[in-house]
Amino acid sequence: MSVQSVDRALEILSLFSTTSPRLGITDISKAMGLPKPTVHGLVRTLTSHGFLAQDPESKKYSLGLKIHEMGTILAGSLRINQVGGSPAQMLTRSTGLATRLGIWDQQAVLVTLLLFPDTVNVLYHHIGPRIQAYCSSLGKAILAYLPQQEVEDYLGKHPLTPITTTTITNREDLLKDLESTRVRGYALDREECISGMSCIGAPIFNYAGAPVGSISISGPPDQVLGDRTAALARELLLTAQQISSFMGWRPGEAAKAALVTAPRSRVK
Repeated sequence: MSVQSVDRALEILSLFSTTSPRLGITDISKAMGLPKPTVHGLVRTLTSHGFLAQDPESKKYSLGLKIHEMGTILAGSLRINQVGGSPAQMLTRSTGLATRLGIWDQQAVLVTLLLFPDTVNVLYHHIGPRIQAYCSSLGKAILAYLPQQEVEDYLGKHPLTPITTTTITNREDLLKDLESTRVRGYALDREECISGMSCIGAPIFNYAGAPVGSISISGPPDQVLGDRTAALARELLLTAQQISSFMGWRPGEAAKAALVTAPRSRVK
């Protein structure tokens, strides 16, 4: 049995996002369909405990530092980050591209770790922390290895809304793309999520062989797609295989065929 005040407080926190980082009492009241006095009491309590913070000038609210503190604790306790942090750092150094680790959560990818190369010569776009699966390499790398029924369930609940001019919006085209992902072992994002950024993603498996997460490298299309793709994908697959093994995965013959085993070398 749920507690109404707790439900409402959690709903208030869930209203904040990268597109709506600051909200006023009126905004929250309209979004929740609650009277302003009720909202004000809930917000005041959340603020007193550090879960919300009020801007003294605009009087609007944003997520408080307590949320950041708890998020940091969670990120550090996630096994995929614990075992994948070092390999991800090596991948960033060897490719010179941004690396993201993510987990499959509520039919989307939640980015748990983001690493940038030491020398950033381009503006990296902010995405996440929750990323749509159908238009990202992180998501497609997972979708490609989910049971067919789970993919059908996903497609039934998530319309393929165009985000950029290259987003795959046709069901059959997406299924073909997922099949290609399984054949080569990695997914491609051809500016489907953000214009000016392309990615290569690979699945991360747990001890049972289920795709519980993924890892990607990203950058401008001319640095990711084309002549470098094969070499970059090779580095990515080696890293994904290493992290999966740390997660307890022991690949079968079919999975082995999608991965490579070769000495790691810096991608030129």
